[in-house]
Amino acid sequence: MTEAERRRAVARLLVIRASGHAEDRQRQYPRWEHCNRELQRLLQSGVGGIILLGGTATELQQRCRMLRSWSDSEDLLLCADVEEGIGQRFSGATWLAPPMALGRLHQTNPKQALKLAERYGRTTGDQAQRCGLNWVLAPVCDVNSNPENPVINVRAWGDQPESVADLVAAFQRGLNAAGVLGCAKHFPGHGDTDQDSHLELPLINHAHSRLDQVELVPFRRLIDSGIDSVMTAHLLIPALDDTQPATLSRAVLTDLLRTELGFTGLVVTDALVMEAISSWAGPGEAAVQAFAAGADLILMPADADAAIDAISAALADGRIPESRLHESLKRRTEALHRCEKPCFSDTEVELETAPDRAFCMELIDSSLEVQGPLISQHLDQDGVTLIRVDGVLPCPFLHGGAAAITTPECHGYKALICHDRGIEPWSSDRDSAAPLDLERLGEGPVFLQLFVRGNPFRAGQQRREPWVEAIQQLLGVERLSGLAVYGCPYRWDSLRKLIPDDIPAGYSPGQMPEAQQQLLNRMWGLKEEAHERQDFTD
Repeated sequence: MTEAERRRAVARLLVIRASGHAEDRQRQYPRWEHCNRELQRLLQSGVGGIILLGGTATELQQRCRMLRSWSDSEDLLLCADVEEGIGQRFSGATWLAPPMALGRLHQTNPKQALKLAERYGRTTGDQAQRCGLNWVLAPVCDVNSNPENPVINVRAWGDQPESVADLVAAFQRGLNAAGVLGCAKHFPGHGDTDQDSHLELPLINHAHSRLDQVELVPFRRLIDSGIDSVMTAHLLIPALDDTQPATLSRAVLTDLLRTELGFTGLVVTDALVMEAISSWAGPGEAAVQAFAAGADLILMPADADAAIDAISAALADGRIPESRLHESLKRRTEALHRCEKPCFSDTEVELETAPDRAFCMELIDSSLEVQGPLISQHLDQDGVTLIRVDGVLPCPFLHGGAAAITTPECHGYKALICHDRGIEPWSSDRDSAAPLDLERLGEGPVFLQLFVRGNPFRAGQQRREPWVEAIQQLLGVERLSGLAVYGCPYRWDSLRKLIPDDIPAGYSPGQMPEAQQQLLNRMWGLKEEAHERQDFTD
């Protein structure tokens, strides 16, 4: 193999980041998303995979067609982190309630939960295929056994090993039926950590026996059923390797995953730009160590050219045997042969069907939890709905016409939206028994709505907010008219205990507008559709 042939073969194993938007100026994350000129150059030089984010489902379809035309080969891997359906990342497609919704349902109605999980996979896979993707980076197989987990949380299918294993297996059956590849992540299990690997390297101090009994159970189930790919976790697990993170560890990726668990499919790293790895090694060396450890595909190296250069050099000087390159290329080819090629039509294709939308609503309805009476429907409440948003701005789930704003407004509640980069509701002594600045809220009843879940790059910031004390403060002055929690089930479980029987409270695992509307309709006893904004224009 010549040097040029080797570099092109190595490039085939890279998966780089691109925006779903067509124009460079539309990129949401230009630090990580290559511009079009660089995308064309890298694809023409042999790069074999793209991970996409942003834009509409229609734009995604057009973008996938464009990227395929730029590639030097037809066997391009096109993927996205769509753990909650295609609409989670690409508007206009179906955004599904997070997997944890079915984890909770599985505790009371396992048969229904498994049926919905398979439809979840089929809906996600069908829409991925129609949009031009052939690889879905899901399901999350992490057992979220730590309620303080700042980054997995509702992305997991539950906190019990066997339940998670049953649900992810059902999800994968749905993906298989749709003809797209799946990916079990994050191996060997990111569920029991209170650190975010986007920001630092988490430490997992469990013995191998505990990993066998908890973390590895869902992965073993999917491996036995023939999962296409497994994504690594950026974790330090001394019981497996006390010197290298799992992504860079031969003991984890080869000895455990390949030899002990018998996995024969593709191993893909989690994004190498994450601080857990980028602070450990440079872009070239990180790629080399991951590949030497047993990874087949290198996801989002901090510098694609440096990764290609470094792996090519390691192959040339014998640090990594060339047989490893051929093995990875063979696995990649075999995986692509198992998925259906997207069929781009010149006629308009409905990317989200009526059954997709119906399934979305069924999933939301099956996961709502409501207690207490209906909220008073008097229109002269003259109160405030205090909305806490824990997430990046702009929030895709909270816009001017979202039900969390418009439904309370129709019943006399003015919206006050709080974010750590904007208005804060706290007094100067937020650690006191009365942390809310009630003067800032104004007078009248307070309907509290909390959007909280595990969010990357947030380091569990929501855990430090005194909502227990805030609710007790509002109860003490008789101003709490209701509570709605969207997202984190652990926060809901802790707060619902504080709410007296005569005050309404509700929970939805989903945060999308449809989930808001369904929960608030249930809490207000409403049947009408979402309220429309009265503004003529922005």
